[in-house]
Amino acid sequence: MKTYKLSEAEDLLIGAKGTTERDLYEFELKTELIGDMIKTVRKDRNLTQQELGSLIGVKKAQISRLENNTKNVTVETIIRVFNAMKADVNFTVQI
Repeated sequence: MKTYKLSEAEDLLIGAKGTTERDLYEFELKTELIGDMIKTVRKDRNLTQQELGSLIGVKKAQISRLENNTKNVTVETIIRVFNAMKADVNFTVQI
């Protein structure tokens, strides 16, 4: 049985770095993490989805979608949500 390093397995299963498939996978993973972080901070602040929605002027269903599917969300919305929860947001761009 052949063994693989993690990076080799990722290249085989997801695609090599720089390929469209790999870029899409990594983008989706990062957006999912944003939703998880919103949910974590909301719970840490003892807020319901309804309460957080009220703070930023949206309905509970929109908060639920944001926590579970952040693919169609703007940076502005993400910032508004974290600001409402009094959490700092930092974005890093690497080239």
